[in-house]
Amino acid sequence: MKLSAIAEALNATLVGDGNVEITGLAGIEEAGPGDLTFVANPKYASAARTTHASAVLVDPKFPEIEAATLRTTNPYYAFARAIELFYNPPRYAPGVHPTAVIDPTATIGEGAHIGAYVVVSADVTIGDHATLLPHTVIYPGVTIGHYFFAHAHAVVREHCVLGDHVTLQNGVVLGADGFGFAKDSAGNWHKILQSGPAVVEDYVEIQANATVDRASIGETRIKTGAKIDNLVQVGHGSSVGEHTLLCAQVGLAGSTTVGKNVILAGQVGVAGHLHVGDNVIATAQTGIPSDVPAGKVVSGYPAIDNRQWLKSAAIFNKLPEIIRELRGKKETSGNQ
Repeated sequence: MKLSAIAEALNATLVGDGNVEITGLAGIEEAGPGDLTFVANPKYASAARTTHASAVLVDPKFPEIEAATLRTTNPYYAFARAIELFYNPPRYAPGVHPTAVIDPTATIGEGAHIGAYVVVSADVTIGDHATLLPHTVIYPGVTIGHYFFAHAHAVVREHCVLGDHVTLQNGVVLGADGFGFAKDSAGNWHKILQSGPAVVEDYVEIQANATVDRASIGETRIKTGAKIDNLVQVGHGSSVGEHTLLCAQVGLAGSTTVGKNVILAGQVGVAGHLHVGDNVIATAQTGIPSDVPAGKVVSGYPAIDNRQWLKSAAIFNKLPEIIRELRGKKETSGNQ
């Protein structure tokens, strides 16, 4: 595409030669002639001056450089949109593969693509323009909205409810039994029936091999716009707020409530029956054993204010030196 056409598509301001042909996209350090790249983090600003890319997406206030620039208030988002201009994903024509098994009581809307060995069980309702790729399994009594996309081997368990524009990546298990057991008088574990469905609202994406458990009573709910990364565990009866991000290997124990616009970075663990407020950020590997007020940035285990944790981590590295100094002072005072 010509750079001028990309600028128009992204609603960006072009500075430079709009007739430059762009053939692909790349990171700023790997980009070469014909590539479009971006600068969203200030630490890469210097790399923009030496990049071999033909054009760079930058902030409107970014200084002029040798390469042409497309100026927009959100270069990272614009780069994400630019990828869509160049990548041609597989297209799945409407139709039902002969190996698919669809119960006669199931209702599927217009324009659906049902792939090989898909199973759609009794009393299922699926809206228009659904795509179910091979080996997807939909259990009985499930209700799904429009523009559902299930990649191969996704599973939706009984009576779960999904909104519009829900995407399940490969291997997602939505609505599996929560981990609930009670001891009987003989000391044996007795399984607690998991009767409550998982409810997923609109524009939610759940990525590969993540699990969202059903509840013993009530429901587990993932609210509008939330995004769940690979290998995340959402425990039974939990609630995840609007536009929240749960990054890779996050674990929520049962009955956890996470507010809206929260970011839980990789391997964050949250103990059960806790409340994480709106706009909280927990950095990677944070362990959260108690409620977190709205707007906090926390780190470490047990989770503390991020700035305090950074200071503590710096001191921790100096502990051997501090101990040597204290011992030396003690020996000096003892000799006196």
